[in-house]
Amino acid sequence: MLRRDFLKLSAALSAAGALPLWSRSLMAATRPTLPVPELLSADPRGEVTLTARSGFSLWNGKKVPSWGYNGNLLGPALQLERGKPISVNIDNQLPQATTVHWHGLEVPGAVDGGPHARIEPGQQRTVSFTPDQPAATCWFHPHQHGQTGYQVAQGLAGLVILKDKDSERLLLPKQWGIDDIPLIFQDKQLSADGSQIDYQLDIMRAAVGWFGNLMLTNGVQYPQHPVPRGWLRLRLLNGCNARSLTLATSDHRPLYVIASDGGLLGEPVKISELSMLPGERFEVLVDTKDGKPFDLVTLPVRQMGMSLMPFDQPLPLLNVLPLNIQASGELPDKLVDMPALPAVEGITSRWLQLMMDPQLDQLGMQALMRKYGTKAMAGMGMDAHHGMDNAGTAASHDHSTMAAMDSGNKAPAYDFHNGNKINGLPFDMHKPMFDAKLGEYEKWTISGEGDAMLHPFHIHGTQFRILSENGKPPKAHRSGWKDTVRVEGWRSEVLVRFNYVANAENAYMAHCHLLEHEDTGMMLGFTVS
Repeated sequence: MLRRDFLKLSAALSAAGALPLWSRSLMAATRPTLPVPELLSADPRGEVTLTARSGFSLWNGKKVPSWGYNGNLLGPALQLERGKPISVNIDNQLPQATTVHWHGLEVPGAVDGGPHARIEPGQQRTVSFTPDQPAATCWFHPHQHGQTGYQVAQGLAGLVILKDKDSERLLLPKQWGIDDIPLIFQDKQLSADGSQIDYQLDIMRAAVGWFGNLMLTNGVQYPQHPVPRGWLRLRLLNGCNARSLTLATSDHRPLYVIASDGGLLGEPVKISELSMLPGERFEVLVDTKDGKPFDLVTLPVRQMGMSLMPFDQPLPLLNVLPLNIQASGELPDKLVDMPALPAVEGITSRWLQLMMDPQLDQLGMQALMRKYGTKAMAGMGMDAHHGMDNAGTAASHDHSTMAAMDSGNKAPAYDFHNGNKINGLPFDMHKPMFDAKLGEYEKWTISGEGDAMLHPFHIHGTQFRILSENGKPPKAHRSGWKDTVRVEGWRSEVLVRFNYVANAENAYMAHCHLLEHEDTGMMLGFTVS
């Protein structure tokens, strides 16, 4: 059944009284319905076109300028098949240069879409590749250095749905928009009059990231969606610039995680809450056989700036309305065979130290406190940050600045644009930091020791396995294929291998996926030969 036919049917059933009594009243409410992105497959020539363009979105009753791929906001879901070549024609109709990065796809550096793959306004670029990795929910987004946060905030993001024979043999829910539902979560900050997206990369946001108080699911606020009764598959993407999420259901029904960033797990993992870092994807199954409505919610998180209203209490993201129609998908006991972890003795090891300038840390925290007060600290003490050992340190900084102004000397402005670093160096577009060998395993240790910031660390060109996450063994649902790992005040270890070449002109990136950290230097390029 096509999604449009399903929605027509649900409307007809509602009118005819075939929906439950509670559902009839809820469907009549003013809450918006969930927009489901179009599935975009290659034409007979193996080609698709993505046009990055400007448009408008309707939020809080106002038309707000936004950007999207092939539309006003976000983009289609690009459907790929393992082993089947595809050519993507990218047309940039935006007023500034952009790139398109295939986040989670293992493709050669020449088509990965990092900051080197710049497409000027009015120009086009065609990238061709053949995906060769397990079925997964990936995504695409801009990667223009210094502008990634801005461009994603304007609305540029879309899903990639990669299929393979192993996943298709499973009896999982597969009806797009019916029992297989894509959900992209993003927060926005609008201007005071609500007329535009209020994106600023200033010293506060360079430290803690850009965040807003408007939470969107597929581009709308708290939508509703009718679903058949049975197993419901949710493909989840945290598309926020900086905000981490903790997802749960309003009535405490469990979530069964079946897939992470790079594909299916060995078997489903039953959980009550699902933490998601910016850029992460998970697929979960939820049982709706009881026919009762429920909300998917995000719970309060402990992260700088992210505990302010309305995120200081459970916030509904989607209202799920089961119909009197039975679903056909199942929750298998076993999913796919996960390969055992290889031995790590004797392999190449790398240490990546994530660093924030003490001055950026200090000034960023001061700016956050001035604007939002102590609640913005999310219960984390000032002494967790460089230069913030006690109130006197901050006070002495402010007094020295005031003294300089009183004496007629203007205090020099701090340039935060290279304030975030890896191994002591901000990102250098023209100088890769190291070379990895094609097809060989490496152990990378990514350290966040020295600050209390959350760093969702993402590596291009690979799906890795987590050996330890913040000093602990990875949880069961984080033990499969991943491209992003949590680094927060301690160190995480990952086992990586690269199956494609990336030269210096088209280097792979490794970076913090808190986009304002990435845009202010916490990124490195590396080659694979």
